[in-house]
Amino acid sequence: MTNQVELAMGDGPHLSLDPLPKPCLAKRCGWLTRNLLLTLTILGVILGAVFGGLLRLLPPLDEDLLVLISFPGDILMRMLKMLILPLVISSLISGLAGLDAKSSGHMGTRAMVYYMSTTVLAAVLGVVLVLSIHPGDPKLKPATGAAERGEEVSSLDAFLDLIRNLFPENLVQACFQQVQTVSQKVPVPPQVLRQENVTRLLPGNLSLLNATVTEISLGPSTLTQKRLEFKAGMNVLGLIGFFIAFGVVMGQMGEQAKPMADFFNILNEIIMQLVSMIMWYSPFGIASLICGKLAGLQDLELVARQLGMYMVTVALGLLLHGALVLPLIFFGVTRQNPLAFYAGIFQAWLTALGTASSAGTLPVTFRCLEENLGVDRRVTRLVLPIGATINMDGTALYEAVAAIFIAQMNNIALDGGQIATVSLTATLASVGAASIPSAGLVTMLLILTAVGLPTQDISLLIAVDWLLDRLRTSINVVGDSFGAGIVYYLSQAELAAVDARAEGRPPEPPSPKLPPLPNHQGPPEGAGPGYTALPAADSEEEEQAETPSWEPGAEDEGPKGSPGSDQEEKQEEE
Repeated sequence: MTNQVELAMGDGPHLSLDPLPKPCLAKRCGWLTRNLLLTLTILGVILGAVFGGLLRLLPPLDEDLLVLISFPGDILMRMLKMLILPLVISSLISGLAGLDAKSSGHMGTRAMVYYMSTTVLAAVLGVVLVLSIHPGDPKLKPATGAAERGEEVSSLDAFLDLIRNLFPENLVQACFQQVQTVSQKVPVPPQVLRQENVTRLLPGNLSLLNATVTEISLGPSTLTQKRLEFKAGMNVLGLIGFFIAFGVVMGQMGEQAKPMADFFNILNEIIMQLVSMIMWYSPFGIASLICGKLAGLQDLELVARQLGMYMVTVALGLLLHGALVLPLIFFGVTRQNPLAFYAGIFQAWLTALGTASSAGTLPVTFRCLEENLGVDRRVTRLVLPIGATINMDGTALYEAVAAIFIAQMNNIALDGGQIATVSLTATLASVGAASIPSAGLVTMLLILTAVGLPTQDISLLIAVDWLLDRLRTSINVVGDSFGAGIVYYLSQAELAAVDARAEGRPPEPPSPKLPPLPNHQGPPEGAGPGYTALPAADSEEEEQAETPSWEPGAEDEGPKGSPGSDQEEKQEEE
């Protein structure tokens, strides 16, 4: 920014002293300094990929060495997962406590409509691409080999498990376990219909024969039994359901619940400060994760030749959804530049690409939306935890492509009804997918079972899931972020009304458009370490135009001003 200093020299003209403009290199260095964490994260992704590729040129590495390479990344994942539970709880309660039940209900409805719409669009896009490109080739199956038949999963059981997990019977247990229906085949003994003793006299001698005659029924040898079991993994859906209700009720209590609201607000600030500290370690951890995964792959070239078109189909679908569908929806609703929005969430996208976990990326997504883009924290605290659990656009697209790819590979023609079933099941299965790495492979069983496809062929996709999992997770995070921006735009009037009631003043008329995205030159007050700002465009010229000229001695002279000030005031009044 160029500062003008005007010197008053009697009644003569003012002399303006303009310092020389900053060189281009200094501007670039200033941007790198303000966005140091983002720069380090990009550098970590690049270095991890480069070193991982170089290690593949060496002889096969020892298993212990691969563990050591990936160890810093494993520590990063453990630290991020450690913060998921307190972050989800504190963010939901602190966000809902500042809203009334009507406002939170409207915001939740808008978020759910957006989430389900984009997930359906992603699944349909995946179906269209896989039918157009046709990556499945029956020759691939003999080349890759067939595995043992996988476990079949009932769609009804999966849906009922989703509802059961939404209402956990034990909140403490929900922090580390979730319920699941397990089918087990048990042997069935033959059924005895009739049994009698027979005594006969053998001819030719005097001996007797005693025998027992048993009549049995040869029915099915095995019987499928179902039972509920608890599997390891946080029941995020149940925790979100409970704490949404907790936050809404606490918001209705008003001043009576203020001490509890203050407690969760402070807890949320503490967690975000811890996140800021951890994020300075994330570039090193992300580089370790990518390097270790690339170095440990087996037969990468063979897999690329066999499943290359399948990978291209999924990657193209994710690219179109993230670069075209979501930005168009955002622009159509808010009339804001989606590229500027992308710049604000770029670090969250990189973190999702490295960790392959939308829940683990949640702390970074909070920071990007609130600090870089200025989205109201009451919106992010409500929308993002729900989105990280149920909004899986990338997973829905991936599962639709994978199901039809397996059908093409087995030379099975799907009719229109089966294709529609694939799209619908992919949408519902993605909602039930846990926000953890490679959860899409588990929910793939639902889709294959629903349309009668062989479930054992899922093992063929594991070889490339390490890459596609990262790509689809990054799109999941982008979809959550755009959803928060859209809900914030649509909820401005309600948020302003809530603020007005809290301050005891009449509500202001709603703003017709989204406020301009903040374009900070440095971290805002209280942002903490690790702040990432949007790149400023033409900010120096705007600040120069808005900076008033300052005259030495004007402050001392008070209202007298310069000799010509009275004449200027008279002219303005006339």
